[in-house]
Formats: sequence, structure tokens, C-alpha cells
Amino acid sequence: MPVRHVKDAGRNALEVWTLAWPTVITMLSYTLMQFVDSIMVAQLGPLELAAQGNGGVWTWTVTAFLVGIISLVNTFVSQAIGAKDTANASRYAWAGVWFGLASWVVVLLPFGFLVLPWAFTKMGHEPRLIELELAYGQWLIAGGCFTLVAKAFSNFFFAVQRPKVVAVAAIAGNCINLVLNYALIYGDRGLPALGLGGVPGVTPMGVEGAAIATVIGVGIECMIPALYFFGPRLAREYATRRNWRLDAGAIKDLVRVGWPASIQFGNEMFCWSVFMTVLVGVFGTVHLAAAWAVLRFMHLSFMPAVGFSIATTSLVGRSIGAGNTSQATRYARTALWMSVLYMGAWGALMLLFREDMIRLFTDASVVDSAEAAEIVRVGASIMIAAAIFQAFDAVGIVYTGALRGAGDTLWPGIVTIVLSWSLIVGGGWWMVRFRPEYESVGPWIGATIYIIVLGGAMAWRFERGPWRSRPLSRHAGVSDAG
Repeated sequence: MPVRHVKDAGRNALEVWTLAWPTVITMLSYTLMQFVDSIMVAQLGPLELAAQGNGGVWTWTVTAFLVGIISLVNTFVSQAIGAKDTANASRYAWAGVWFGLASWVVVLLPFGFLVLPWAFTKMGHEPRLIELELAYGQWLIAGGCFTLVAKAFSNFFFAVQRPKVVAVAAIAGNCINLVLNYALIYGDRGLPALGLGGVPGVTPMGVEGAAIATVIGVGIECMIPALYFFGPRLAREYATRRNWRLDAGAIKDLVRVGWPASIQFGNEMFCWSVFMTVLVGVFGTVHLAAAWAVLRFMHLSFMPAVGFSIATTSLVGRSIGAGNTSQATRYARTALWMSVLYMGAWGALMLLFREDMIRLFTDASVVDSAEAAEIVRVGASIMIAAAIFQAFDAVGIVYTGALRGAGDTLWPGIVTIVLSWSLIVGGGWWMVRFRPEYESVGPWIGATIYIIVLGGAMAWRFERGPWRSRPLSRHAGVSDAG
């Protein structure tokens, strides 16, 4: 390889990493806190662990549809800056804020307090599991306004290449969440099995306490970027104070380009929710607890890759705004190999230490030895599937972010819908119906095939390059992808 090409590759890697590392730390910090949350809840028993997972995943499913649109704040702001149109940049941050607040009232609250109780009942879960699922999920819905507004601000800061603001906010929020988790979950009882004392005067709240701690932590994650957003520096540079009024045109732009991303992200989460709570859930609480333990390790693997994906969206969007599609491609490929290395290493760990990993989520003081052994057996088998698809997942995650930066959202959305319903739900149902001897591992085989095929499809779409020839729109240079 010529020396010039080596230097260019090194420069691209340094630029990607410079933007990505605070984002990666943000995602890793948030994921580590979820991971610790789950271990803390797991000390209460497998029923509580399953309830936290089920309540959280269905809450996040409907939130994901809204976040899919808000994520386009990154695209519009990035392309505006690339086109040196900084006056328009904060319009889209404010559009994300107003859209988030309105959708919390119109969508999230009715879902959480009207639809969710009905849905859990229809799934056939036992009464105590439903009670705990609702206790966790409804608190998250109540605090959903913080989640959505925080996403609008964070996507703005990713786009203007100030991800450290988001990283600081995430670390602060998660540290507060951790402290409150211990206090509210265990209260004055503490964890005597581990020799840990309680918090005097605090009533143990269990799963509900974990949800309240999470909401307060997310509130902190929202407040810190908001304060910086209103500061004098950004007010001068991006008119953040001047553009606060409701801008129907900017909101329309987010929805116009973002609705395919919304459908893609939300639909995929919906299919995973059906997968976990229905297809895996049919085999009982032990299988649910094992699957949620595996999924927590998967989050540690893929969430940093999501950080690389977000950085790729910003860099690709800025390059396209500046009219440099070749540089956009180089950024995407650089982020790709960095993510594949990371997730590939996780795949090796999952394969080699799968039983020890699952044991972290079993507590001999609350689970009998036979049940604990069964959780480990099921979880270790699922972990093999997760190890297989790690590198392929990195491909799909990074290329999806690259396509979003290019404004190409419709085709990926359609493909994700078709593949998720045919392979995650359809394939999982087929395995449950016709290969029940595989138990809950059967649906995971369908999920493995889905992730491999989706990664290949997203790579083909970006490298094929139809987004390169599309003209830029008048709004911040975002292409009308189809």
C-alpha cells in the first residue's frame, strides 16, 4: 500500500475515533449502568429480572419509533454545517425538542397507561409478573419526556462534534442512577447475602425502585446538555436561543426524511419485543431470565458500535454537505473495521466464557441450585448464537448510520421491516411451532440469520451508492432518499 494511502487511512481512523470515543463512552456508560441495574434486580429473583426486561423492552419499543425521527436531527445539523449554513442548525434541534414533547403527551402516555396493561394481560403472563412489568414500564413512560428531549439535544451535539457534552451528561446521570438504584431497590434491608448494609429509613421498592432511579438519571442526562445548549457560546455560534419558536417546516423535514428511520428502528424493536416476551416467554420464566442475561451482554457489545454509527452519521452527513462523497465512503469504512474488531472480540469472549457470564445473573440466596443450573444451561446455549453474529451485527449497525447520514432512510427501513418480520418473528414462530425440542434457542437461530442477512443488505446498499447521485434538498442539504 502506498505511503500516502497509509497516512490517509490513519488520518481517517484518528478523525473517526476523535469524534466517536466520547459517543462510545456515552453508550458504554449507559449500557454498563443497565447491566449493573439488571444484576441488582437479579438479586431479587428471576421473576423480577424477567419483569424488568419485559417492561423495559415494550416501553422502549414505542419510544424507538419516536427516537427514529428525532435521530434525523444529527443528519440535518451535520449537513447544514457541512454546507456552512450554521444559522439553520439549531432549528432542527428545537424541532426535535418540540416533536419529543408533543409525542410524549400524544403517544407515550396513552400507550403506557392504557395499552400496556392490556398487552401484558393478553400475553398470558402470570399476575405477579404483570404487576412488576407495569410497575417498571409505567415509570419509564412517565419519564419519557426526558428521554426524548435528551435525544434531540444529544443528536445536536453529535452533529456539531461536541460529543463530550453528552458523555459527561451520561456518566453523571448513570452514577446518580447507580446510587439511587441501591437505595430504592434494597432500601433499609440492603444485601445481607453479600454483606452490604441498607439505607436507614428507606423502604425497599424492588423493581419499581429501579425504574424511579432510571427516570431521575435520565433527567440529569437531559438537563446537562440543555444548560450547555442555552449557553452564550452556542447562542452566538448556532443561534440556539433565537430559534426556540415552534418551526413547522423544520418538524416537517424531520418527519419527511425521518419516518422511514422511525419505522425501521421502531419496527425492529417491536419484533424483538415479540421475540423476547412471546416467543421466548412461552418457555417460562427461567428461559426469560436466561435470555435477558444474554441480552445485557449483547448491549455491552453493540452499544459502543452504535456510538461509532452515530459518529459515522455525523461525518458522512458533513462530507455530503460539503460535496465530498468519496470522503463520506472512507469514513464509513474506517468506522466499520473499528466496530468489527470490537464486536468480534466480544464474540470470542461470549463463546469462551458463556457459562461464567450467565452465572453473574443467578444468586444462590434467592434461586435454588436446580433453577440456577437451568438458567446457566439455557443462557450458555443462547450465548453461542450471540457469539456467532457479533461481527455481522457491527456491519449492519455502522452501515445503517452511514446511510442515515446520507439521508438514505427509506430503502433500509423497508428491508429491515421485511427481514425482521420474516426472520425474527416468522422464523422464531416456526422454530417454536415445529422444532420445540430446541426450546428458546430455536427463536435465537432465526434471530442469528436475521442479523447476518441484514448486515449484508446494509453493506450492499451503501457500497452500491445510489445516494451519491441524489441532489441535495433546500433544507440543510439532506437528500430525498427513496
